[in-house]
Amino acid sequence: MSAAVNRRARPGPAPGLRAGAAGVHTGGQGAARGRLGIDAGVYAGRVELHIPAGLGFESWRRIGDQIRRISDSSCWWLADWLVYGEEQFPGRYQVVCEETSLRYQTLRNYAWVARKFPPSRRRDSLSLQHHAEAASLPEPEQDLWLARAEREGWSARRLRQELRKRTRKLAKADSGSHVQVTLSLDSERRDRWMQASEAAHMPFMDWIVRIIDDASSSRDGADRKTA
Repeated sequence: MSAAVNRRARPGPAPGLRAGAAGVHTGGQGAARGRLGIDAGVYAGRVELHIPAGLGFESWRRIGDQIRRISDSSCWWLADWLVYGEEQFPGRYQVVCEETSLRYQTLRNYAWVARKFPPSRRRDSLSLQHHAEAASLPEPEQDLWLARAEREGWSARRLRQELRKRTRKLAKADSGSHVQVTLSLDSERRDRWMQASEAAHMPFMDWIVRIIDDASSSRDGADRKTA
């Protein structure tokens, strides 16, 4: 992700979290508190969410939705922040990352997903974790499974389960297309074959398969001439 793209994708204030004279207040110990949403008296502090008595149900529900959006967005923000630091401040960004409350590996995982999904391919109705579950797939399949998760309203956990089912089905189909052959060799023949595979500079099993393939090809050719 280029620095230019990262600047364009850089988010503004968190949805519903307002700053400024009317939105941020300083408590007695210097802790900043941001007003959440448009509901008077609701403030988000460092270690609390202050909700006044008498708040209506719809207001309470709206605040929960805002908090969810902020939580989901913050993962993407951290991911893009780390990608920018890696590109713009090599050799120094990791020191800053170590000062955050998150483990460095967690940030690295976020950044990996961010690189797999540039902003234009991210689905705002799905979390970063949804995208992480599909990140190892080829790009067309990423879009297919994320679209399905979005349409079906799957959680990230449900998406993970569905992808595991897919993996098991593919493995089963792949195993069904192969036949396992067991050879029983006496020591003299085994040594002779192994020497031949070494002379051909091939792994033992690859050499056996090549010899059988060559023999079958020769037989097919002989059968066609006879016909």
